[in-house]
Amino acid sequence: MLFNDFPFVIAEIGHNHQGSLETAIRLIDVAKKCGAKAVKFQKRTNKKLYTDEMYNTIYNSENSYGKTYGEHRDFLEFDEYQYKDLKQYSEDRNIIFFATPFDFESVDFLEKIGVPCYKIASADLTNTPLQKKISKTKKPLILSTGGGTMEDIERAYENITQINTDLAIMHCTASYPTNIEDMNLNCIKTLKARFPKNIIGLSDHENGIDAVSIAYMLGARIFEKHFTLNRAWKGTDQAFSLEPQGLSKLIRNLGRIPVMLGNSEKKMLDCEKDPIFKMAKSITAKEDMEIGTIICESHIDYKSPSGGMKPYEDKLLLGKKLKKKLRKDDFFSLKDIE
Repeated sequence: MLFNDFPFVIAEIGHNHQGSLETAIRLIDVAKKCGAKAVKFQKRTNKKLYTDEMYNTIYNSENSYGKTYGEHRDFLEFDEYQYKDLKQYSEDRNIIFFATPFDFESVDFLEKIGVPCYKIASADLTNTPLQKKISKTKKPLILSTGGGTMEDIERAYENITQINTDLAIMHCTASYPTNIEDMNLNCIKTLKARFPKNIIGLSDHENGIDAVSIAYMLGARIFEKHFTLNRAWKGTDQAFSLEPQGLSKLIRNLGRIPVMLGNSEKKMLDCEKDPIFKMAKSITAKEDMEIGTIICESHIDYKSPSGGMKPYEDKLLLGKKLKKKLRKDDFFSLKDIE
């Protein structure tokens, strides 16, 4: 499956490019350098997606790029040629380029572009017609589950997998940013149990990098995080997105987890031998001792380095007769007693 390359981190660019092709290219470039396996954009056909009333609503937000909400959204959209340029640029740098379509026309648009996979947004968890449209592309799908119930997820799962079984399911809290008390990461275990044959992931809107590492330990294997070059830039998603240093650390930390977990066999490792040799104790003579001495506790000491008899072996010496002269701090040995 497309998403098996661990750690599979998707840099969600969305509209953090601010409508600039040059900025979008820089975001792709830096995401690749940070270690992301994919970059994701968002595609809307705004006049088809929104009601006339919503499209024409005055939009006075400090993040607005137009007088109306429709003008604002249109400003942030790329055309076919720009999408093709971005896809080719990504392919040349060996990073997966794909997008979330928010309407039927956007699916057709992205199919024309030739994206290799799709993300279904949390807002469309209940949009079974759009799910069917995307599923019919027969490409790998990622389903986000923010704002939904298990009943919603199961409905979407049945609807999608009747057509396309190549489905990953992402736990998500559809709040931007998400407070830590609303992360509910234990839902990942619930999804793992309910959909054992599917890859489970996390679409993370927490304002930090901790959640993905916890999610991995709970069973998540795909991770999506909003990405920007400057959190202070204009845009509603910028403030809770990761800058390059944050994304690099997130991916680094994820990659370390399976290495750190190692295996379940408890044994001395090669890297431990030198430190333990210097720090562990041997049974040593507390004072000079003559041949024929009957060893008692007052003759025994425990000192570093190791290499001699181990402290737990002291009972093997007590009451025994020395057949070799020992000086203070000499190691005891079973071959030196009768």
